[in-house]
Amino acid sequence: MADAAALRAALDDVGPAIVVGHSYGGTVIAECGAHPAIEHLLYVSSYLPDVGQAQGMIMSGEPDPVSIGDNGDGTLSVAGYDASSFGARFLQDVDCDTQRHAWARVTSQAASAFMTPTSSAGWRGVDSTYIICGQDRSTSLALQRHHADKATRSVQLPTGHHPFITRPDLIVEQISALSGVGDRRG
Repeated sequence: MADAAALRAALDDVGPAIVVGHSYGGTVIAECGAHPAIEHLLYVSSYLPDVGQAQGMIMSGEPDPVSIGDNGDGTLSVAGYDASSFGARFLQDVDCDTQRHAWARVTSQAASAFMTPTSSAGWRGVDSTYIICGQDRSTSLALQRHHADKATRSVQLPTGHHPFITRPDLIVEQISALSGVGDRRG
């Protein structure tokens, strides 16, 4: 998976790091595998797949799945949305202008990112925190809690799917709380 390779390469150039995975980003972290620079993993409404699980497999049991369409060129995109419906689903906790700007940045993604089973569970054995987004309309609370149970600890925030856009103060608070986490292990 190209995203995991890019993450490994970036980690090769840094010291101790807190790696944040939002939504699909948890699958990237898993595939990245163990890396000496990773001090802590922070998951935001994300996934902690086991070896052999693909992103599409994880999402397949959702009661109200996000509609995805095949673009016919090896990529997939959200399907059937416009700025308003996308905003209502993913960013209901911000103003319409922010929703429109977010919609303008939505891009397609390689189908392989959803279909390729992970070959590593890089989250195993690494100190981790899972942020459950309590008002998420994209990833169900049940699925978030299932994955949060795999993390070292979890916290629930009163946000939709993108709290780093809607409530960055709460995300900063969680990251700040991680300062020195490694020093407290013991």
